Amino acid sequence: MTVRLHAVVLAIGLVIATAVLRAQRPLPDQESFLKETREHLQTDRTLQSSYVYVETRRELKLDKAGRTTDESIKVFESYPGLPGQERWERLIAENGRPVSSDALAKQDRERQKKAEEMVQRLAENSSKERARQERDYQKFRRERDEVVSDIFAIFDVQMTGREPVEGHDTIAFSLTPKPGAKPRTREGEQMRHFRVHAWVSEDDHELVRIEAEAIDNLSFGLGLLAKLHKGARLSFLRRKVNGEVWLPAVVNYDGSARVGLLFTLRRSGTSEFSAYRKYTVDTSSSFNTPK
Repeated sequence: MTVRLHAVVLAIGLVIATAVLRAQRPLPDQESFLKETREHLQTDRTLQSSYVYVETRRELKLDKAGRTTDESIKVFESYPGLPGQERWERLIAENGRPVSSDALAKQDRERQKKAEEMVQRLAENSSKERARQERDYQKFRRERDEVVSDIFAIFDVQMTGREPVEGHDTIAFSLTPKPGAKPRTREGEQMRHFRVHAWVSEDDHELVRIEAEAIDNLSFGLGLLAKLHKGARLSFLRRKVNGEVWLPAVVNYDGSARVGLLFTLRRSGTSEFSAYRKYTVDTSSSFNTPK
C-alpha cells in the first residue's frame, strides 16, 4: 500500500469512526433542550440591529411548466434603521449593473433628510419622542413573545436525531401542526398551515436551518387579496458571524399564489446575506458589489 493510499484509507476510517461516535452519543433531553432553545429565540431583526451587510435578492418568474420567464437580481446595502424605524436598504446594483452615482446620491439625500427630521423631533420634544420609541419597542417585544408562544402551542415538536449542518452538530426536529390548535397571532395562524423541519445548534441552542412546506392553501384577506397554494416551500439557513452571533445567510422560496381573483403568480427566489460587519457612526459605504 502506498503512503498516499494509506493516508486516504486512514482519513476514511476517521470519518466513519466520527460518524459512529456521533450516532452512539445519546441525544439531549427534549424538554430541557427546547427550554434552553426558546430562551435563545430572537428575531433576526433584533440580532441584525448592530450590523451592516449586503443582501442579494434573486427572483425568478415561472410559467405553468416551471420554466423561467424572467429573472431579477438586486443588491442592497442594509443599515440599521433610525430609532423606531425599519432598516435602511440602499440599492447598489440591479441585474448586474451598478447603480449610478446620481441615483446613489439621491438615496443618500433622502436618508439624510429622514435623519435630520428625527434629530429635529428629538430636539423639539425629546421626552415625547423617546416615550414613543419605548412604546414601539415594548410593543415589538410583546408581539415577538406571543409569536414564540404560538410556535409551541401550534406544533407537535419531536426530536428526530443529531445531524451535521455546515460543520456544526445540530439537533433535528420535526414540527407538525396540532389538530384544532388556536393561535393568538396572525403569524401563528399562518404557521399552522406548514409542516416544518428545524435544526438547532447543539452547543449554542441557536436555530441553524429551517425547511417549511405548505400542507394546504393559505388565504390572505379572506382569500380576496391572495391565496398561497399548497406545496409552497421555504428554507432558511443561518451562520455564526464573528464567532459571536447567528445571523441569516440564505433564504430560498418556491411556490405559486393566486392574487386577487384574476391571475396566479409562480415565483422562485433566493436572498443571500454577506459582508456582515459591526455598525458604527463611521461605517461607510465601502462594500464590494457581489457578482
